[in-house]
Amino acid sequence: MIKINGIEKDSAGKSVAEFLAENGYDIKRVAVEMNEDILPKSQYESTFLKDGDVIEVVSFVGGG
Repeated sequence: MIKINGIEKDSAGKSVAEFLAENGYDIKRVAVEMNEDILPKSQYESTFLKDGDVIEVVSFVGGG
C-alpha cells in the first residue's frame, strides 16, 4: 500500500504520471513530494510507486 495525501491506496507498480492521470490531476498544476523529497516533473514517467511510499500531491490554484 502507498499513502497518498494521508490515504492508503493500492497503486504500487504505477508510474507517478499514470497515478496522476488516473486521478484527474493536471500535471502542469501539481507538485509531488515522494518520501519527503520533491520529485522533478521530468521524473514522473520513470518513477514507479512501490509499497511503503509516502506521496503528497499539492495542486496550485490561481487567485487574485
